[in-house]
Order: sequence, then C-alpha cells, then structure tokens
Amino acid sequence: MERDFQNSYGANHEGGYRRQTGRRTTTDYGSSMVQWMRHRQQRYKGATPMELERPSASYIVDMLPPPAKTHNPADAIPAKWLHSSTNKARHAINVVRWTPEGRRLLTGSYSGEFTLWNGMAFNFETIMQAHDVAIRAATYSHHEDWLISACNDGVIKYWQPNFNNVKAIQAHHEPIRGISFSPNDTKFVTASDDASLKIFDFAGGVEESTLTGHNWDARAVDWHPTKGLLVSGSKDHQVKLWDPRTGRCLTTLHGHKNTLNKTLFEPTRGQLLATCGRDQIARVFDLRMMRDVCLLKGHEKEISTLTWHPIHVALLSTGGNDGSVFHYLLNEPNAPPNTSASTCPYDSADPSNAPAQTIYPAHRVQHAHDAPVWTLDWHPLGHILASGSNDRATRFWTRPRPGDPDCNNDRYHIGEAAAEAQGTYDRRSRGRTQREEEEQEMEDEADGLIDQKMPARQPVLPGIPGLAMPGLGNDGTSVGGSQKTSSSNMPGIVSNLPFPPPPPPPFSTTPSNIPGIDPAEVARLIAGGKLPPPIPPLGMQPPLPGQAGSLPPPPPHLPPPPPLPPNFDFSKLPPGLLPPRFQVSSGFLASTADAGLPGIGSDNSGGGGGGGGGG
Repeated sequence: MERDFQNSYGANHEGGYRRQTGRRTTTDYGSSMVQWMRHRQQRYKGATPMELERPSASYIVDMLPPPAKTHNPADAIPAKWLHSSTNKARHAINVVRWTPEGRRLLTGSYSGEFTLWNGMAFNFETIMQAHDVAIRAATYSHHEDWLISACNDGVIKYWQPNFNNVKAIQAHHEPIRGISFSPNDTKFVTASDDASLKIFDFAGGVEESTLTGHNWDARAVDWHPTKGLLVSGSKDHQVKLWDPRTGRCLTTLHGHKNTLNKTLFEPTRGQLLATCGRDQIARVFDLRMMRDVCLLKGHEKEISTLTWHPIHVALLSTGGNDGSVFHYLLNEPNAPPNTSASTCPYDSADPSNAPAQTIYPAHRVQHAHDAPVWTLDWHPLGHILASGSNDRATRFWTRPRPGDPDCNNDRYHIGEAAAEAQGTYDRRSRGRTQREEEEQEMEDEADGLIDQKMPARQPVLPGIPGLAMPGLGNDGTSVGGSQKTSSSNMPGIVSNLPFPPPPPPPFSTTPSNIPGIDPAEVARLIAGGKLPPPIPPLGMQPPLPGQAGSLPPPPPHLPPPPPLPPNFDFSKLPPGLLPPRFQVSSGFLASTADAGLPGIGSDNSGGGGGGGGGG
C-alpha cells in the first residue's frame, strides 16, 4: 500500500534545524499482506472468488498483493510512477536487480558502480566501485546466496550478499552481454561480443565448455529455470537453443528480422520463451511446439529489454529505445479500434500451423524515460517494477490506488505539454522539484556514507585497555615525518614518543662484543661451573677496576649536578635508587656545606638525610 510521508521543520540531533523537504512516497506492502492473511480462505473448485476492488478511495484498505490475485493479472499492471532515483555523479544505468528478499534494489552503472536503493522509501543506501568499466550484466543465484556481475572488459566477479568480492575471473576478452545461473547454481553461462557462449563451473571458476554457432555478437543468454536448456540471441537475427551437457545446438528459431536484444524464459512454469530485438516486435515462443504463438506489437522503435512478471504468467513488460514502457497481457489481444482481433493458436484446429496471435499493449507509459530503457526488473512480490535508462535515472512503478484519477494523466503518460495543459504538471516548478530531489538524494547519500564509517581500530598496550600505543596513529599506522599525532589517553604520555629499545638478543655462545667483559674470563668461569658477573643494566657502564659499581658520567651538554652536603649518609636513601654494591669514589663529595639536593637538608632534620659516615 502506498503512503506519503512529509518532512517538517524541526530540530535534529545536532541541535540545528533542517529545511522542509518535498514529499517522499513510500510503498508499504505490510498492510496488504496482513489483510490477505486475515481474509484468505482455502479455495475449492467452483468457489466464489473474492470481491473485486472498485474505483473508489474507500477500497484502498482492501488492496491485496499480487499473490492473492493469481486469476487477475490486470491488477498488477504498474501504471503509477512512484519515484525517480539518481546518483550524485550521474551515469547511465545498465542493470537493475532486486535483492532476493526484496528490501533493496541494486543498480549497475556505466561507470562500474554498484548502488543500493531502499526498496520501500527508494532513498540512497550505499555505493561502491564494483568494476573498472561499465557493468553489463548481473544476476543472483537461485539459492539467493551469491551475486555474479560482468563488465565490458570480460571480467566476472563473485559477490556475497554483503557485497564482499571473493573472486574475479577473466571469462572473455570482449564485453559480456548476458549471464545466467543453472537451476542448481553449480554452473553459469555467459554471452559475449566474441560470438560465443561459455559455461563455467561456479565453485572453481573454471571454463567447462564453449558454445559456438552464432555468426555475430551474442547479445543475450538465459538458462531454463528447471531444465538443462539454454537460449541465446545474436546480432545475426537468430535465436538458438542449446544442450549445455554436449554443447550442441538443438534448434534455431528464425522469427526476427534484426538484432536480438533479449531472450528470457518464463520463470514460473518454464513453457514460454520471450524475445525482442530491433525489428520493433517482441515474440513469445511455446517450447512445446517450438514456434511463436504471440507477436507483441505497439513499439515505434526497437525494443531494448523485456521482463516477465514473477507471479502472473500472462503479464510481460517491455522497454523501448524511445524511453517507453509497455505492458502486455497474453490472454487479452487489446486490439486498437478498427482492427480485428486475431485468434490464438491454441483455439485453432491445428495449433502447430496456425498463425501467431497479435497482441497490443494493455497499458502504455509512453514517456517513462527520456532515453532508451536498458533494463527492467520486478520486485519478488510483484508489486513494483524498476526501470533503468540511459537518461541516468532509476524509476519505480506500481499499480495505482483505487480511485486515483490522475495516474494516467501525468507527464509520463501523455507528455509534459499535455500534462501542463490539463493541470497535472507545472513546467515552471520542474527545475525546483528536480533540484529538491537532487538535494534530497545528495543528503541521503551523505547520511548513508556517514553511517557506513566504522570507528577506527586503535592499537592498545597489552593489559591496558583504551591506551593507544605510542608512535602509532589512530588507524594503527606508524606516524612519522610531518604527520600530526594526537595525544594519548593517559596524562603525561604522548603518542609521538619513540618505541623503547629492544632487549638484548639471547646468545648461546660466549659473548665477545660486550664492553668491559673479558671473554676469556667468562669462558673460564663457565668451564669452572661458576656464574659470570651480571651484565650491567641498559645505560650503565661496567664497573671500573677496583670498584664494585659507579655511575655513568653526565652528558657533556648538561650542567654539573649540585654538590651534596658534607657527611651525607647514602644508606638513608630509598632502596633500589642506586646500583647494587655502589661505592662512592674518592673526591666525589663537595666541600661546601650550604649546597644540597632538593628535599635533603644538611642536618639531621632533613627528610631522608642525616649526618653520619659517608660511604
């Protein structure tokens, strides 16, 4: 069910005020599904069907989803425009695909970018650079756990549902135009401009076979939803059916008179095959008779793409090179005035030789896009159709609400001039509306990118949570040169301190490069079973001859330390302050009595000091 949400002035979480934005249309199918679940009942043969909707606004609450009306495909025709979504950097949209659960729409652009749009509010969610060149094809697996995409360079990439790229293979050296999974998802097939089809093993990404037979570029390919059967269309005007096991061409269908643009099996029952091309006609073939049973006419220019409805077998949608989108009902000819309706081959005495039935559009959206429509895709529930075009816009379409009188009189159906004459479109407000939509999309894109930013991982000291490692930036990289560093979380410790010196390397032989240690003496002590004297701590000099320990000399650029008071008792100092077996050398004490260290007096009243014999 469609709802309209209006943003208003108000304070945001940052304390400021946001401007009032335009109306954002949201399609919420939750109420329709709940309505169907509450009132549905088991259908018995010959039972009275549910009450039909009437063109009144009071029937909006009784709208049901397409699965509830399998007997009436006309109720699923998407005649109402919902929303147009564009990126900040605009590029042609070559691929649109709904995610398997239907929550988001994935678009692939000419710049090689993947963009995700919300499936209910149609706002921007995320964007990523998937390929280096234009994306030409993409499809989800039947088990809904993998996505594969192909580009102009002939590269195929594997994607997980979270869009983590796990593999890339060079499948062709020419652009890939089509790609499709096998029914059990163990293989997939590609069609390329090198006039060949290739079958790959999905798990290993290894080419298994190459199907040759087309005389020109292979523009489309599809794998039957339940059988081992392939179909391909080419610029040589031929539609070929293949056996994927042997690689043999089973048959060739000669119906089109120009380049094929799309070949697609019907996904629900798998008995029909739809094709379209530059001859302005789409054909529907019956695989049981290997012949065309329907001719879909009405386009004034070439048909660039088509798609089947996921629920209704009789509903087929096509996109034209002039930006139009037509919807056909295969069980209704919809012949224009002064034109006689043709007979369906199934109703004739000889269906194999009867002429194909001509079907005209049940609904036309003549001005759906301003440029060729490259791709169409239905929502899995069947209530929204997404279209991508060379006008760099992605548009969403749905069925109108009961009693909506203006859905067929907007600028997408009758054009801007006629809609302005009827009062359903204002040309003067087009620039303002377009500007508001672009600002809204840019704001959604900025919010989406901010939401994607995760907090930076900071390296911490072992055993001290939250304390950053000195010398590392917030992102864990080393900081050097003119890069700015931030202060640490602990007062008195800054993050630009160098790392402490490493401990001395262990040695298994007698040391020979340590100053002050005689290797011969160490070897003699080790041989006699005695331990050698301890190695001096880092920064300490070895003891001088005849002394048990001594302090290192001060650096030459520092002033001399203040003299100690006479008869200073070194035994009163805190333990551990001086090295082990420390002895004062002769001439170390000063003769001045009024000098001293801070906090150490010259008499017995000084804290921690006192008269007494010096060392």
